[in-house]
Amino acid sequence: MTQIIKGHIIYTESPESLTIVENGYLIFEKDQIVGVTDQLPEIYQSLDVEDLGDVLIVPGFYDLHTHGGQYPQCGIGMSHHLLDWLKDYTYELERKFEEPAFAKRVYAFFAEALISYGTLGAAVFGTSSFMGTQILFDTFIDKGLRGYIGKVCMTRNAPDFIIKDMATNIEDMHRLVERYKDQERVKLIVTPRFAPTSTHESLEALGQLSKEHDLPVQSHLDETVDEIKWVHSLYGSESYASLYDQHGLYGQRPTLMAHGIYLDEEEMTLTQKRGVMLVHCPDSNLNIASGIMPVRKYMNQGILVGLGTDIAGGHRISMAEATVRCVQLSKQLSVEKPEYQPLLFSEAYHMATAVGGSFFGRVGKLKAGFKMDCLVIDDLPLYKELYSVADRLEKFVYTGDDRWIIRRYIDGQRL
Repeated sequence: MTQIIKGHIIYTESPESLTIVENGYLIFEKDQIVGVTDQLPEIYQSLDVEDLGDVLIVPGFYDLHTHGGQYPQCGIGMSHHLLDWLKDYTYELERKFEEPAFAKRVYAFFAEALISYGTLGAAVFGTSSFMGTQILFDTFIDKGLRGYIGKVCMTRNAPDFIIKDMATNIEDMHRLVERYKDQERVKLIVTPRFAPTSTHESLEALGQLSKEHDLPVQSHLDETVDEIKWVHSLYGSESYASLYDQHGLYGQRPTLMAHGIYLDEEEMTLTQKRGVMLVHCPDSNLNIASGIMPVRKYMNQGILVGLGTDIAGGHRISMAEATVRCVQLSKQLSVEKPEYQPLLFSEAYHMATAVGGSFFGRVGKLKAGFKMDCLVIDDLPLYKELYSVADRLEKFVYTGDDRWIIRRYIDGQRL
């Protein structure tokens, strides 16, 4: 049951630097990594080693915020601000997921794109459609991906054709819990779209559901200035984060909050205390003119920050692109605010792999005791001649594409 592959093994043990084992052996049994070493232990000497040559063996990417139901919309309406963009484009598209044939077609396309670009796990907003959400689940299961899948819950401030009353939402969620409770890789996540499409009563019901079934939570937080003003007008003076918190949706169970660009001091303290993971979506922030997340500031406060593509606010499904844009925006912010130190490549890569992977369990690092999730990257011979292993990884993230990924493993199985 033991398998061994050989190549240059790279991952991030910590954000500050890359851990590199050149010409290393990655040893795994079934779905578990049991060893990473530059010298093959004697106990394994009699086993076959698959020498992959001068390749890079790296963790997969983990996308912590994306909207599967918006995938056809990528690159459309990019001149709009968030709330107009939802109204003019998104809701009409999401309506179509009540049609099973349409949902199957789009979600297959979406899942195949994730795999193609090396994303091995994703936290996904579906739509408000129960049938569509089932199809999204079944697609991820069929493709072998890791996933947290959310049926989007909305009870107000959206077109009538896409909102559902809370009793229906809760009934749908109970049905999904029962249907998918035994799945190992693909799990249900409680998903209020965002506070403005909810009420106190609906948030409370979702918080109780999360508690009853021990379900994680995902939503949006402090994405735009107009959105924050809207939340205050609907709910009074409560902060956006405290609103979720009072209803059991802010770290009482593992929680992802996308964007979080404008957290105030109280919200930062609460986020750190509750262990809520913020998800930086740099392409989306640019496209929708939301602003720039002060990632370094949050990291210095002890807040965990992962990365997401936020399809279709983000225009590309590639987590490599999200990694690049994360570094670029941190540099831009440091120009405007010199007190913000730009992010290192290793820090952004750590966010896209190890931090993102931690939400799915023991994945995102290539070390003993972790699940055998990885990518094998084969770049051009010229780059192998000119550059170090570390430089080649950075070059892949900045300039590579799906053609550079020659293998993808999840739980030790090749996709």
